[in-house]
Amino acid sequence: MAESVRSGMSNKVAKLSFWGVRGSTPTVDRATWRYGGNTPCLELVAPDGTQFILDCGTGLRVLGKRWAEIHGTNSIEAHIFVTHYHWDHIQGIPFFSPLYAGQNRFHFYSFRSEFLGRDSLKQVFEAQMAYPYFPVDLSAMSAARQFSEVTDRDQFEINGTRITARMLNHPQGCFGFRFETSAGTIVYATDNEPGVPKLDQSLRELAADADIFINDAQYTPEQLTTTRKGWGHSSWLAGVKVAQEAGVRNLVLFHHDPDSTDKIVDGVLRDARQKFESVWAASEGMVMSLGEERVEVIMPTTRGGLRQEGHFRARVTGYTEEGRAFQEETVLRDLTLQGALIYLNHSPRLQSELQVTMESPGDEGQNHNHLRFRGYVVRLEPGPEKDQTAVGIVFTE
Repeated sequence: MAESVRSGMSNKVAKLSFWGVRGSTPTVDRATWRYGGNTPCLELVAPDGTQFILDCGTGLRVLGKRWAEIHGTNSIEAHIFVTHYHWDHIQGIPFFSPLYAGQNRFHFYSFRSEFLGRDSLKQVFEAQMAYPYFPVDLSAMSAARQFSEVTDRDQFEINGTRITARMLNHPQGCFGFRFETSAGTIVYATDNEPGVPKLDQSLRELAADADIFINDAQYTPEQLTTTRKGWGHSSWLAGVKVAQEAGVRNLVLFHHDPDSTDKIVDGVLRDARQKFESVWAASEGMVMSLGEERVEVIMPTTRGGLRQEGHFRARVTGYTEEGRAFQEETVLRDLTLQGALIYLNHSPRLQSELQVTMESPGDEGQNHNHLRFRGYVVRLEPGPEKDQTAVGIVFTE
């Protein structure tokens, strides 16, 4: 469940949901829970309702569970694009419950691997679930499945959405995909290492004038030129350069390294926003709605905790949505161990950091100590008073 930013879009909207954002291997440690530990899986719903899935990492299991809740025994039809065959992009397939329901139909798209030959994706399915790697084989999946191979620079339409495929620079091959809908354009280009001029130019062409550009940002710029050179991934700085040169409107940093804690990703996002205005760090549960030439972002809610309603005086400093610094005296009225709800006269930016200095409660007449927190903005909505914003934060330290 997510909390909404101010809305008001028409029904002509494309909705992009992030179910898995981590690269290489899933993570379960607490230091990565805010951005999430599931491997790549995105859901794109076109304005006409056509459903697309981008990659089949462990986030696919969560999406399948959600679809089962929504659709029940009703049939599901979706188009699934697999960028490549490395484990982190396919390991959710055996756990995608809609594949085990006979009323459903799925269309799969990927490329022919030079190592596998014809029907590469089908072979990957079969091998992944072959004995002794999985308790049941592919015959247990009763949903209808159709496999299509795409090649570099292919263009085709699915129910009015125009799709373009381009080869990226990644060991054993990888494809990026461009989805042009009636609401706008989304480009998904994960697992790509810059440095091959022909492929670098191809990526810029793929990303040209995109409303949303999802790009690999697994490594730091320093790692990309030293210890991780040749591993097939990119950095936030390389993504910013592509976004600037290609006229991208919103850049999403994706495929977070399993060793990148939430604080590290926070730092990457801060660095990127200093060079490009509209940058987001992909987060599990994040939803981007595209329509009317603008993008609205919904962040996942914080995890539940012991809630304390009170009246705690606090000073808050941060940056507005326009990038202006502010400092404001306010009152915290809703506090948990994980975060707080604050009413402000300023509207800070989603996924930005706030500094909160709070008077600790004490006996009347005694001097108050001050507690200092860093908060990460996950929620914005109209406050109870005019020109006021209700700001939900999670504490980062």
